[in-house]
Amino acid sequence: MAILKIARMGHPVLVHPARPIDDPGAESVRHLLADMAETMLDAEGIGLAAPQVHHPLRLILFLDAEARDEVQGRRPIALINPEIEPLDRSLEPGWEGCLSIPGLRGLVPRYARIGYRGLSPAGRLVEREAQGLHARVVQHEVDHLDGVLYPMRMPDLRQLAFETELKHFAAEFDEGDPDEPADQP
Repeated sequence: MAILKIARMGHPVLVHPARPIDDPGAESVRHLLADMAETMLDAEGIGLAAPQVHHPLRLILFLDAEARDEVQGRRPIALINPEIEPLDRSLEPGWEGCLSIPGLRGLVPRYARIGYRGLSPAGRLVEREAQGLHARVVQHEVDHLDGVLYPMRMPDLRQLAFETELKHFAAEFDEGDPDEPADQP
């Protein structure tokens, strides 16, 4: 296993749609998944998409915790060729960060509840429902597969801030709790 270089905002691999994976059980996919898991855990992330490590494939890893304090000790879940379906139309704002956009956080609206499906590395169909942080992380990572970075989802770029300035920012906008760890998929 190896720690891979994470593509940062501005690299073309992050703004183009990723290709579907034809063979989920391929050795190259298993190897990439192992390297992605090591990379995500080393970077202290809770999600990672293959394009973020310079592989334009429809593959994501994430931790399925509903809240940040549930993340510790969870094993990453791999999902190949994922699809998302909102289970209701309500959107919730939440602070997000991204391993590809280090040092910044933004207030991003996401569906509160989603259903998702895709293939496991063994080629089995995975279908689940998610809410809370789990739903937010899956949506964030699938966005990467479509060439979308979280600032592109923000309706108001005034709600984009450096992590070091969030305490000042909250006084201005009073959205969420910036003293809580922001989600960093």
